[in-house]
Amino acid sequence: MSEEVKPPTPYVKKPRLIKYGGIDPGLRPGRGFSVEEIKAAGLTVKEARNLGIYVDERRKTKHEWNVRMLVEFLKKIKWYENKGVEPPKLEQ
Repeated sequence: MSEEVKPPTPYVKKPRLIKYGGIDPGLRPGRGFSVEEIKAAGLTVKEARNLGIYVDERRKTKHEWNVRMLVEFLKKIKWYENKGVEPPKLEQ
């Protein structure tokens, strides 16, 4: 039996609030990956939705940790091998 691999959850930064001193509050789960993150992983928006990956078209940011999660997910389901495409090089 093969186990089902679930799509990753994107993470976004929480807003910095002046009343709390403007410190970095951390991350929270987001509604979906931005279009730039999807493209950086080598997908189109339509392909991402067909794979069950949520896309938030309102987001404009591109976070490296989200791109890294997408690439790892695509490697697990062997998407790059099936398409005959090299995975993108990620910055460490």
